[in-house]
Amino acid sequence: MSKVKENDTVNVHYTGKLSDGTVFDSSLEREPIRVTLGQGSLIPGFEKGLIDMEANEKKTVVIPKEEAYGEVRKDMFHPVKKEELPGDMKPEVGMGLVATSPDGVENQLRVAEVHDDHIILDANHPLAGHDLTFELEVVSIG
Repeated sequence: MSKVKENDTVNVHYTGKLSDGTVFDSSLEREPIRVTLGQGSLIPGFEKGLIDMEANEKKTVVIPKEEAYGEVRKDMFHPVKKEELPGDMKPEVGMGLVATSPDGVENQLRVAEVHDDHIILDANHPLAGHDLTFELEVVSIG
């Protein structure tokens, strides 16, 4: 049987969990994802976990944060004056926001702190700072 190698296109089912077992994403209730390895569309640890798997093989991989979304970076926290927010917005810690840059790129942000005159936005990926566990199943190769 053929095994997954660099640059292969694979269909994969997965369930992603935090270290406490909380499921943060799963493809089991939808179509498997179809990805080509080596294109940078997967976190490095996920891609490494797929290498040498065969079609219909299942395995669980633990991905350290360094091979996932990295450490939480302090330079990704930004203060924003409340007067710069939409007038009807009532910011709360944990609230998700989307900021669109001048070139049209959307950035996911999270309200990290709320103060009297400003808020602190966190632009880190929501899974930054976490080791991740993925249950993988290679549905097909090619």
